[in-house]
Amino acid sequence: MTCASCVRRIEEGLRQTPGVSKANVNFATQKAIVEYESSHLDTQALQKKINDLGYEALIDTSGSNQAKITISVGGMTCAACVRRVENALNSVAGVLEVSVNLAAGRATIIHSAQWGGLAELERVVTEHGYEFLGEFKDNLADPLEASRVEELKDLKLKVTCGAILSIIIFIGSMQHWFGFLHFIPRQTMLWAMFILTAPAVFWVGSRFFVGAYKAALQKTSDMNTLVAVGAFSAYAYSSAATFFPQFFTTAGIMPHVYYDGAAMIVTLILLGRLLEAKAKGKTSTAIKKLMGLKPKTAHLVRSDQEIEVAVEEVQVGDTLLVKPGERIPVDGIIISGESTIDESMLTGESIPVTKEKGHKVFAATMNKTGSFTFQATGVGAETALAQIIHLVEEAQGSKAPIQRLADKVASVFVPAVFIIAFITFAIWYFLPAESNFSRALINFVSVLVIACPCALGLATPTAIMVGTGL
Repeated sequence: MTCASCVRRIEEGLRQTPGVSKANVNFATQKAIVEYESSHLDTQALQKKINDLGYEALIDTSGSNQAKITISVGGMTCAACVRRVENALNSVAGVLEVSVNLAAGRATIIHSAQWGGLAELERVVTEHGYEFLGEFKDNLADPLEASRVEELKDLKLKVTCGAILSIIIFIGSMQHWFGFLHFIPRQTMLWAMFILTAPAVFWVGSRFFVGAYKAALQKTSDMNTLVAVGAFSAYAYSSAATFFPQFFTTAGIMPHVYYDGAAMIVTLILLGRLLEAKAKGKTSTAIKKLMGLKPKTAHLVRSDQEIEVAVEEVQVGDTLLVKPGERIPVDGIIISGESTIDESMLTGESIPVTKEKGHKVFAATMNKTGSFTFQATGVGAETALAQIIHLVEEAQGSKAPIQRLADKVASVFVPAVFIIAFITFAIWYFLPAESNFSRALINFVSVLVIACPCALGLATPTAIMVGTGL
């Protein structure tokens, strides 16, 4: 929903549905409350109605016999992975709906009361070649965080090594440009490039080959397959030209080598993966910092005595004391005293706001000058801060309609790219008056490589994450 017209359209559509007695849509919270006769229709019918109107509907499972769980999944690299994980999770008994977010590395599952459980989710995720990292509860305890830190270290190391090797290999490939290399025999230079390109392709690009292998085990393909086949084709052709040049010259083909191309393909695409990982990490860090603003303890006033308790123990109706320089532990209403409070983390207002008896105060805002006591009105998930964080996480875990379309396209994208690549090879090899295997192979590899970044599957979820990154 983007405006009030969307709200009106959904409300009218729901009210016109047989069995619906009342429908109210809240634009701010992106939620609809519907009263209906269960004998006439169910939640799936309401969900379909909203989807038919051009919007996306997810069932709020609170108060029903359904429940929602979010898990962290490692090893997803492209939209084809999203489709594969969704299909795997949908196969678990009792799972009603699955939404996988590639940028966040999470899967949100709505399930019935009778379902397979976490163990079954772990089994199907692992069987399909991905890493099950456990249940996601909040950004402070995100099981994907440690994995993401390790991934960034690994990517930085491999991108750096790949760049150094690629530069050296490029200089060797262009030996005729550099006079100081003319003393080295050409064959010796080819052997050196063969040795240097091996780690540049198979170690630096190991994640592509591992991903392609896992996809092959599932009798499918993904973006890793494109990179692996493209880089390996260039390396294998160059190796053959290095050690068996006579086969090429006999066939009237110049034994050109493309070691630099193989190394650069892997390095540049890995650089893209590094930039993606950094973008995703920054957003989750922003929410984590926001959650970290919450104080760990509160001063509970009971029988004129001050007791320090954990924030989790505070109940609605408790009387709490806040001193100068402390953060307010929960939402509430001041009952005595006055102070100025910095609410910039909540409202963006840089000037502290004066608060006195009867005024509302909010969790995690900073008390500046005076002391006051207040009565708790919102604790835990009911605080304004918790609700903001929840809405941000919901937005990051959801999918825009264009994103679902992108996932569907991606499921056939890789096979289509391979078909186009083979057609390209055939055209360049058979149609010219003189067949040129080298030219045909390079064009074949080019078609595979230009499809590798998979912007189709990453643009929308990454935009949502950055846009909700506070």
